[in-house]
Amino acid sequence: MVMKTYVVGGAVRDELLGLPVKDHDHVVVGATPEDMVKAGFRPVGKDFPVFLHPQTQDEYALARTERKTAPGYKGFVFHTSSDVTLEEDLVRRDLTINAIARGDDGTLVDPYNGRQDIKDRIFRHVSDAFAEDPVRILRLARFASRYPDFRVAPETNALMQRMVEEGEVDALVPERVWQEIARGLMEQKPSRMLEALRDCGALAHIIPEIGDGFAVAPVIDRAAAADVDLPVRFAALTLALAVAQVEQASKRLKVPTECRDLAVMTARERGSVDRALALDAAQLVGLFERCDGFRKPARFAQMVAAAECAGGASSAQRALLAKGLDAARAVNAGDIAQGCAGQPHMIPELVRAARVQAVRATIGA
Repeated sequence: MVMKTYVVGGAVRDELLGLPVKDHDHVVVGATPEDMVKAGFRPVGKDFPVFLHPQTQDEYALARTERKTAPGYKGFVFHTSSDVTLEEDLVRRDLTINAIARGDDGTLVDPYNGRQDIKDRIFRHVSDAFAEDPVRILRLARFASRYPDFRVAPETNALMQRMVEEGEVDALVPERVWQEIARGLMEQKPSRMLEALRDCGALAHIIPEIGDGFAVAPVIDRAAAADVDLPVRFAALTLALAVAQVEQASKRLKVPTECRDLAVMTARERGSVDRALALDAAQLVGLFERCDGFRKPARFAQMVAAAECAGGASSAQRALLAKGLDAARAVNAGDIAQGCAGQPHMIPELVRAARVQAVRATIGA
């Protein structure tokens, strides 16, 4: 068989959708690992042969087939050979829209009608092999948040429901779940991710704390529209929960510390942020203290942004909190400490009093 290379997957899909193409994945047909090394490619794959192009550093994977051997997304044995065809490689892919290849001459190879599904805006699994990898449920949900005008084919949703019922989702490792959830939260309409997970029953296994997700859907979509960063979007996702629930979800999903801490603080302090205009200077300083706002003003601003996504913080509240924190942070604690020679126990009380006075002077009674 003659060695041929094809661009596959997301690059072809996004090109057909008229969207910018970021990364190019390639499949090589008719070659052995030895052939690739001889051509100057550098091997990097651990589970199956993947090679980096000597000039572009793009990834080139040998065409392969796979066989399910254990539960979860790691339970696969891969087979690569120079006689594995392009169609055999494409049939193992998740969705028809991702199973299109483009040859070096520009010719499209589309054995599973992915172009028609792109035209019809449908997510459809390529084959029953979809059911062997539960990560594909998360990937489809993430794609739903990226391409919100697509809908899930009924037969694909039924297949995902069966996967959930058979416990495949429960075999996912937390790190991989978080990776996909985080990527979905950063897309243009994260509520579509929750919708896809809810419709197949997976949401109750992945983030049971948020229930059916209906209440939080508009909140995370507002976060996406505001183009805030991931910690704020996760805080928006969980801000209606009790602190214990946020901690529980964060622990189970192994959420990064930055995201977890902001989410916990937002859930704890959302009520105070919502009532900011009614708080007096001492209460505002107390809020700043609980949130470590003097040392981490940027994180405090993130919390306010998350609350704003829920409609709880108006522009007037945001401005008041920002002005109040700036005024309190402008107090020179060092000068106060120097004036307390021999009475160090008085320093915290005097610093706090000065901050309260500064806030009061800035925002009024």
